[in-house]
Amino acid sequence: MENILREGLAALGVPADEGQIRQMAAYGRLLLRANETTNLTAIREEEAAARLHFLDSAALLTTADFAPGMAVADVGSGGGFPGVPLRILRPGLRLTCLDSVGKKMDFVRGACREVGLEDVTCLWGRAEEMPALRETFDIVVSRAVTELPLLAELCLPLARPGGLFLAMKNPDCDEEAARAAFAVKALGGRLREIRRYTVPGTDTVHAVVVVEKVRPTPLQYPRRWAQIKKKPLLG
Repeated sequence: MENILREGLAALGVPADEGQIRQMAAYGRLLLRANETTNLTAIREEEAAARLHFLDSAALLTTADFAPGMAVADVGSGGGFPGVPLRILRPGLRLTCLDSVGKKMDFVRGACREVGLEDVTCLWGRAEEMPALRETFDIVVSRAVTELPLLAELCLPLARPGGLFLAMKNPDCDEEAARAAFAVKALGGRLREIRRYTVPGTDTVHAVVVVEKVRPTPLQYPRRWAQIKKKPLLG
């Protein structure tokens, strides 16, 4: 796994020292071992995990400035992606992982401690039900959690004005981004760009929808999840 990570990060232009590469590999092996008894990921092999979890996550570092001291929220973190690789590669980040599945956050919390990331905060619950986190993050990231019009309502309220929301999506996401335009604007955001990249060592192309938080989110948002699903902000 270490060689794949080393070569892939170099291809992305993301610097990493040997300690960071070993740390990611150790976390990846813990993930695959835990996955034998707990459903954390559909990926079962080291090479696929290195490329489609760690290098895919690391590609976010080419889309925004993750500066030391920034507060980053990973919404729907699952097994810790993209948040944990970002924290390993940018040690100064203050990372909070959120997921509605308790066993996934239990794994991330324990695995982070085992590889020396004791400062990562892991929260079990729904993002829209955590008012204390409202507008406290510089960057909010999420990977393929749900459709963008719904995802925007979960994530944008967490970003501070002047911050960013980065949604990792499939490459053919232009129509989805267009459907989300009303929601993004209503929630205080502005679509800046869609960046596409190829995961190193694969033919897999992914996209990042980059949304700027240009003003505070109105207090009526986010709504409860049932209401968000039933009546998305589509204009």
